[in-house]
Amino acid sequence: MSRPFGPYKTRPGRRHPAGATVEDDGVNFSVYSRHASGAELLLYEDARSREPFQLIVLDPEINHTFFSWHVLVLDLPPGTNYTWRMDGPNDPRGHGWRFDPEVELVDPWGRAVTTDSWDRWSRQREGIKPHDSPRAVVLADDYEWEGDAPLHLPGEQMIIYEMHVGGFTRHMSSGVRSPGTFAGVVEKIPYLESLGITHVELMPVMAFDEQDVPEQVWDRGLTNYWGYSTHSFFSPHPGYCVKPGTGSHRTEFRDMVKALHRAGIGVILDVVFNHTAEGGGGGPVMNFKGFGNETFYIIDQIDKSRYLDFTGCGNTVNANHPLVARFIIECLEYWVREMHVDGFRFDLASALARDEDGQPLHNPPLLWGIELSDVLANTKIIAEAWDAAGLYQVGTFPGYRWMEWNGRYRDNLRSFIRGDPGNIGEVASRIAGSSDLYQANLRLPINSVNFITCHDGFTLEDLVSYEHKRNQANGENNQDGCNNNLSWNCGVEGESDDPQILALRKRQAKNFLSLLFLSQGVPMLLAGDEVLRTQGGNNNVWCQNNETGWFDWSLVEQNGDMLRFVRELISLRKRHPSLQRRRFLSGRPRKGSSLSDVSWQGIDGGPPEWDDPGCRTLAFTLASTEAGEGDLQVLMNMSDEPRTFVLQMPEGCTWHLALDTARAEPQDIATEDEQGIWPQDHFMVAARSLVVLEGR
Repeated sequence: MSRPFGPYKTRPGRRHPAGATVEDDGVNFSVYSRHASGAELLLYEDARSREPFQLIVLDPEINHTFFSWHVLVLDLPPGTNYTWRMDGPNDPRGHGWRFDPEVELVDPWGRAVTTDSWDRWSRQREGIKPHDSPRAVVLADDYEWEGDAPLHLPGEQMIIYEMHVGGFTRHMSSGVRSPGTFAGVVEKIPYLESLGITHVELMPVMAFDEQDVPEQVWDRGLTNYWGYSTHSFFSPHPGYCVKPGTGSHRTEFRDMVKALHRAGIGVILDVVFNHTAEGGGGGPVMNFKGFGNETFYIIDQIDKSRYLDFTGCGNTVNANHPLVARFIIECLEYWVREMHVDGFRFDLASALARDEDGQPLHNPPLLWGIELSDVLANTKIIAEAWDAAGLYQVGTFPGYRWMEWNGRYRDNLRSFIRGDPGNIGEVASRIAGSSDLYQANLRLPINSVNFITCHDGFTLEDLVSYEHKRNQANGENNQDGCNNNLSWNCGVEGESDDPQILALRKRQAKNFLSLLFLSQGVPMLLAGDEVLRTQGGNNNVWCQNNETGWFDWSLVEQNGDMLRFVRELISLRKRHPSLQRRRFLSGRPRKGSSLSDVSWQGIDGGPPEWDDPGCRTLAFTLASTEAGEGDLQVLMNMSDEPRTFVLQMPEGCTWHLALDTARAEPQDIATEDEQGIWPQDHFMVAARSLVVLEGR
């Protein structure tokens, strides 16, 4: 871009809005810094410029209002890169202030960020160098949405697919033109459509520091792959853009959202507001530390140089400070209003319920502010309802709209399907929507996001193949990752060529997925589980930006039988509104029928053996909710021997066999047109298998 030789003229500007705003006569810059005594704005030609082409020193009298520093740069074109430098007291221990006039800071409100000049480990080892920081980019907004808007799909109809934007198409087998990018996801939309999911839940896509890893991990050539290390919350991650140097971040992200919406697929962002990439006391100053360390982080009130860490990542965001809460809500509203996203999943959300001393709040202002925001009123909000310091709030997360990753569901189902006896009561509660967790405080089945696996832990294939994690490649002596996986290897640890072991593993995988999609609540599927993707027993691939962490597209053909099973399973769920209830099951007869909305049975057709500590079988009949739908009979046998179940025979109902995980493909699951009549009043269910009958 060409620029005049002379410097750009300036005016005082205004404090609102924060960030860089393109106006008719120039660009207004504004940033928060309550205790700074001086500010400088550095303007760069582009992301790789070695020196700024203009340095603007702000006058504390005319460029400073309340807590904001601001300036209007006349005629400055979009595409300009910029950083800030803030002067002020440096007193970490006494006041928590960390001002340093030598450090360039990236604007926390920057709409696009470049990282070409950023080298975290060079700074850690050699100290601060001139112009070595990430830079924000001035953006004009001229995007054509072509009538696009967030989808607002009812919660009970949701089927979530958790995926990593980079890893989804980075494998050489993906065949896309731009691997590992937002554009790469667009090319795979036909696959997502054919699968039948309704929403993608994207692991972090706000700009994060790929270099934020422990030193021994960095020295192995590994990076922060998952992205739970955000530094710029308003900017799409430059590493997922085809042309980030041109400031294309926003356009490329919007193109992906618009294309997914055209396919009827909503977009949920996994957001990381509980901590930032700046880490603890030894971490780099990138933005928040240099603008208002004492405001943005929870720090010890006696020794204010010490960060309280409830996240396991070195710092904890002071989320319920009024300014920080406003920053977070403003950011979320921006991604909904300007980027058209459909929802958010909040990483370690319980950390956002803590006060400035780190104590849990009964009514956290931030969480209620998110729930009550008019802009977010139709947006899905999902909490990972725990943090790294032991605050576990599944079933009790503050608010009513909040959906939750249901860790109790995961653990109870894993235990049951691996064959642990005596927990059928818990299993029934989870299948029925976890009313024991949600009903008493006026919440609904759709508050429960059910999952068997997620990014954090074993994949489904590894869950049935390993009992012990294999994380040595991460460089942390296999100390990272969860040790309590509730997994079972089906008799052999790791890889096997034994046909019986392989068949049992596949049957177990089908059992898991079948119950997931037969449960009330919102099912979430981990990307790759539908084709049995493995990570070789690594249950924490956060730093594995390689084939261990990527989606291998050759599995789509290699495990096409499993993919077919999952597609038909999703189709089964979609054609049964009884599996998508908004209200809890009551056990009472449905209107106009003697059949209850749900009936639980043991193998003899009578009540289940709830109190039998050795019981590993359970059945239930689910009544239809709409005309023409048909009832469902589900039979579960997780014991080591076949069990004959007496079937319920509702008046006027004929059972048709829809699914039997013990049968070989393609008899394991049938389309509605392929199903055969089951004429008998009993069914012998094979060991460690599950059967579904559909009524006509």
